[in-house]
Amino acid sequence: MKILVMIDFVLAASLMDAIGSSDLQKCFQEQIQLQGQVRLLEHRVKQQQLKIMQLLEKKEIQYNDRGDENSVIDLGGKREYSDCAEIYNDGHKQSGFYKMKPIQSPTEFLAFCDMSEGGGWTVFQRRSDGSQNFDRVWADYEEGFGNFVLKNGEYWLGNKNLHYLTNQGNYTLRIDLTDFEGERRFAQYTRFRVAGEEHSYEMSCGEYSGTAGDSLTGGFHPEVKWWADHRGMKFSTRDRDNDNYEGNCAEEEKAGWWFNRCHSANLNGLYYRGPYTAKTDNGIVWYSWHGWWYSLKSVVMKIRPEDFASHIV
Repeated sequence: MKILVMIDFVLAASLMDAIGSSDLQKCFQEQIQLQGQVRLLEHRVKQQQLKIMQLLEKKEIQYNDRGDENSVIDLGGKREYSDCAEIYNDGHKQSGFYKMKPIQSPTEFLAFCDMSEGGGWTVFQRRSDGSQNFDRVWADYEEGFGNFVLKNGEYWLGNKNLHYLTNQGNYTLRIDLTDFEGERRFAQYTRFRVAGEEHSYEMSCGEYSGTAGDSLTGGFHPEVKWWADHRGMKFSTRDRDNDNYEGNCAEEEKAGWWFNRCHSANLNGLYYRGPYTAKTDNGIVWYSWHGWWYSLKSVVMKIRPEDFASHIV
């Protein structure tokens, strides 16, 4: 048996010599090249898989952020609702634009109902992309303007409608803020109310709570209230100056707002992308969070009756 094994070994060695060491080396080199190509293909497959995942995530974000198509929800006009809280408590839990008619309002109007965070929030202002011009005259702010179709469309509900809404009782104001780094803060105020036209839509509100700091009433420092407190201020536009400043705040700040001398909050300012430079601090400003020279990415101002929690069904 040992003799046969030795013969096989000798024959194999003879065959190797016959083939030649150069051919064997070529086989090894080709094998190495093929292995390298396999690794390269595996790497490319992983890259494509990652790219596909990124594109799918981007598409999903765009779908969520664009507000999709038409967000107007028709309830058939079977009954009239005074605000989004009534709509929510009547079983309608989907966010979108609904028709409503506050008690003293002569006509119905559309407003976006935010049914998140407990539901029942009536949105009266939204900034999201700078698509709407908020440097407008008194009549525009009085009647309202903007996109009343898309979920994330920018708009101002109108000072008349805001008065009709808040004159129905005590309302909580919630302001949701987002910066360009993706951080979110909020400010909340009790007893938010806007007076009627005869009082130039004067704004009042109560106690602050939240994470963004109190820029609406100047509560971030006691010595600044004389110019930073927006409570008790009439609404001002560039053609209707009602502020406490010797100049025209609305004209300088390019917005309609409840200016004092001039502001520590101006959420209707010009749409910049984060830090900005200008002659005046005319961006979308919430001083107690990012100061005067940082313009926020998005803002939502919304209201809900203070006793809403006891009515949730």
